[in-house]
Amino acid sequence: MNWIELILEINIKDIEIASNIAHIVSHYGIYVEDYSHLKEEVEQIAKIDMIDEDLLSKDPNIAFIHIYINPEENPNEVMEFIDERFKSEKINYKIDKSICKEEDWINNWKKYFKPTPIGKKLLIRPIWDENYNAQDRIVLNIEPGVAFGTGTHETTRLCLEKLEKYISKDDEVLDVGCGSGILSIASLLLGAKKAVGVDIDEMAVKIAAYNAEINSVEDRFEAIAGNLTDKITGKFDVIIANIVADVIIKLADNVRDYMKPNSIFIMSGIIDTRLNDVKNKLCNQFDIIDESSEKGWYSLIAKQK
Repeated sequence: MNWIELILEINIKDIEIASNIAHIVSHYGIYVEDYSHLKEEVEQIAKIDMIDEDLLSKDPNIAFIHIYINPEENPNEVMEFIDERFKSEKINYKIDKSICKEEDWINNWKKYFKPTPIGKKLLIRPIWDENYNAQDRIVLNIEPGVAFGTGTHETTRLCLEKLEKYISKDDEVLDVGCGSGILSIASLLLGAKKAVGVDIDEMAVKIAAYNAEINSVEDRFEAIAGNLTDKITGKFDVIIANIVADVIIKLADNVRDYMKPNSIFIMSGIIDTRLNDVKNKLCNQFDIIDESSEKGWYSLIAKQK
């Protein structure tokens, strides 16, 4: 079956708003070509010959958003919606439309997901890429699935860096909105004793369980299909929520019920315009002990008062 592929070319400064608009019109996943960190990542890897020359030549100021449209849908309506929304946000863009075979839609984005160092200890490695040098880093093997992320977005990167800093041996971890399971699995590889990942999407739960298996931590990982903490019992040393501000605010109402006395609450996925809303929700019950940001996204670490 042939799909319609729309490729939006935009300035990197508009990537956040443009991606959010693209997600509205796409029911089948999008992928983003963002080369703004490529030079920095190459220097971290220190293996330039491992990186495709075509990638190294990419303009770091330009990003591309790929949207896939079912052939039964009307691509002109999608294009009109994008045009209207982009104009309202003053986003300049170019658009290209082409035919894409279904197998290309599934596999196209994979060529842009390369082994990526995170923090000081981890290397995120897609399972289809054999050409990498771990350089003494802990390798986290990942099959993200089209819809669940690769670990290279700022929100996940911030979380992974915080896990390196705060995970202790024998910690028990709860990952709310676990997606591909990347944060749960990273916790286990960094020394945690047990991790529970919960997600409302049953496909995410299956992918998370598979990723635990390919990292040989399946005996310490439990994946649960459920809404936030509805199906969770017990208490944890570390609770992770890499979601969005509104859901973090909702979760804050009862997250203490699942925390041990000295537990930490790691939050990410908070856009700068919602940072104060989250802090205001937390201030009566938590002390914020750590805060970091990247490209307008924030991560917070909190402990109970």
